[in-house]
Amino acid sequence: MRKLLLVSTCLLLTLPVCRIFAGGGPTVFFGNGMKIGEVKQDSAIIWTRLTKSPEMNWTGAQFIPSEDKQVSLERQLPVGKSLEDMEGALPGVNGQVRLSWQSDSGETHSTDWNWVASKANYTRKFWLKDLKPSTRYKLILESKDANGHSGQAITGRFLTAPENKTIAPVRFTVVTGQDYPRRDDKIHGHRIYPHMLALDLDFFVHTGDIEYYDKPDPWATNVQLARFKWDRVYALPNQREFHLQVASYFIKDDHDTLNNDCWPGQSYGELTWEQGLALFPENFPVNKKNYRTIRWGKDLQIWLVEGRDFRSPNNMEDGPDKTIWGEEQKEWFYRTVAASDATFRILISPTPLVGPDRGNKNDNHANVGFTHEGNELRDFISLQDNMYVICGDRHWQYVSVDPRTGVREYSCGPTSNVHAGGFKKSDESDMHQYLNIVGGFLSVEIDRQKGKPAAVFRHHGVDGEVLNEDIRFAD
Repeated sequence: MRKLLLVSTCLLLTLPVCRIFAGGGPTVFFGNGMKIGEVKQDSAIIWTRLTKSPEMNWTGAQFIPSEDKQVSLERQLPVGKSLEDMEGALPGVNGQVRLSWQSDSGETHSTDWNWVASKANYTRKFWLKDLKPSTRYKLILESKDANGHSGQAITGRFLTAPENKTIAPVRFTVVTGQDYPRRDDKIHGHRIYPHMLALDLDFFVHTGDIEYYDKPDPWATNVQLARFKWDRVYALPNQREFHLQVASYFIKDDHDTLNNDCWPGQSYGELTWEQGLALFPENFPVNKKNYRTIRWGKDLQIWLVEGRDFRSPNNMEDGPDKTIWGEEQKEWFYRTVAASDATFRILISPTPLVGPDRGNKNDNHANVGFTHEGNELRDFISLQDNMYVICGDRHWQYVSVDPRTGVREYSCGPTSNVHAGGFKKSDESDMHQYLNIVGGFLSVEIDRQKGKPAAVFRHHGVDGEVLNEDIRFAD
């Protein structure tokens, strides 16, 4: 059994921080905490943002309702109010940050003081290299304002991946579909986060639709409003606390790129496609080329794919030239999967490959409009031993099997019950091994049972309860 360490935000403060507080209080804050991303055996990316206050504006004004999905910022603000006056506002501030990291053996390193990027919403990313595998690291983020006065400090922690030949248990969770209005705890955020934290995860994957630019209060029709939404959702205490303690991998989809079912060249209000692409790495610890594979010991390798950057228009006629992934990404996927000797190989996709989906959709590989490439990918995956698909995007949980190829897909479902919908139990088909129109998350545990590698897929409800369990032994 691995020992679970849960530490509240207040206990994460180091003694120097307590002296800072005692000396009159910090002048700048980490209101969005930190995010720990792209963790591998020897590297990681740490993201943070400096803010004027430790918490969002909980008592601010409300946005003016509008049925116009492309309404401007000015028409959504009450008379005499600025964006900083609105509920959820968490303005950024200029200053410097320094990151220190310490391994469980006591080896410690620190960066120099670095200015946050005022043109990138006062964010900063640190690329850590030369880390050791299977090692727990403690992080300390310090801050000071533009005049050099001491600010808040916070700590976090993460575990690096084991080496390729190391047999080690792995536990991770996958979610999709999250936004501020549909949170199920108005004060703390989404209820799933503390329940996932209690599982003592090795890592976490968000498959996209992390926020919804094209949902109201406000409609994020420009860069300023999009940033407002990111600042607000990651100021929620449950989200902030979780990401201090769990390594994460983030994928974007349509709603957190631009708007529903979008493709390159489109715009949403004043928000351009290029701005939408730039906002995602601004807000997350990811690299610019956001498709990648991560090895986690002998028994697991995952592939995280990009579904927006390279796609053809949805309304293009289907055929060999129509694509969601693009030729470069597909070549990379085929090559790296074929080269892998991991026991279990799992593709984690922002959108489904198997479905079934609703008949009126035409945005993913389970839809008629992308049949050619969908068949190509399903055929390839079906030839691989012990390979499974996990998908986001759909607002219901399911396990399904493609009747033609036998490819098995797990849909994690949305983060809250109010976010669930779009499908009905009466739509259940022979493809379904499990179907539930609820919110929650998917957990995956890779371990050895009586010496044989096993992958256990569990669907959970929003309070962590197990709703479905599927055990797959390695061939």
